[in-house]
Amino acid sequence: MLLVLAVLAGAHLWQTRHMPSGPVPDLPLLLSTGESTTLNAWRARHPGQPVALHVWAEWCPICRAEEHNITRLQTDWPVLTVAMQSGGAAQVQRVLDQRSLPWATVVDDSGALARRLGVQSVPALLVLDAQGHLRATSVGYTSEIGMRLRLWWAQALGRAPA
Repeated sequence: MLLVLAVLAGAHLWQTRHMPSGPVPDLPLLLSTGESTTLNAWRARHPGQPVALHVWAEWCPICRAEEHNITRLQTDWPVLTVAMQSGGAAQVQRVLDQRSLPWATVVDDSGALARRLGVQSVPALLVLDAQGHLRATSVGYTSEIGMRLRLWWAQALGRAPA
């Protein structure tokens, strides 16, 4: 059992080795609706709450398997998804509409935004605390409960005395 846990922990560390730590920089964002904003402006719509950034691609089968987890998660937590290398705004919005995904989605057609976030493969989940510090990351399929636990943890850390 300890060997299995050690292997899983090692795999997680390897998969997330390029992810940043500490404060996430303010980044310009283009939503699939055509709206321009920044990461800090989007976070400001959710004061005092941790937020999840979910990086996905329309061509990724594991991302498809996670879609319902993200949709359910966003009923309780702020979630901003990033469509990496999935086309322009119109194409991404068409995918969201076809799949009935009610997500706020950033268009990252070149993958440049994902690279700035340290994401090299999809799906990826980044959890920021209320102050904008990266608190948790995962790469590959993440269960809904796994996502929720990461957000709860970020919320608990944000309330801890300094």
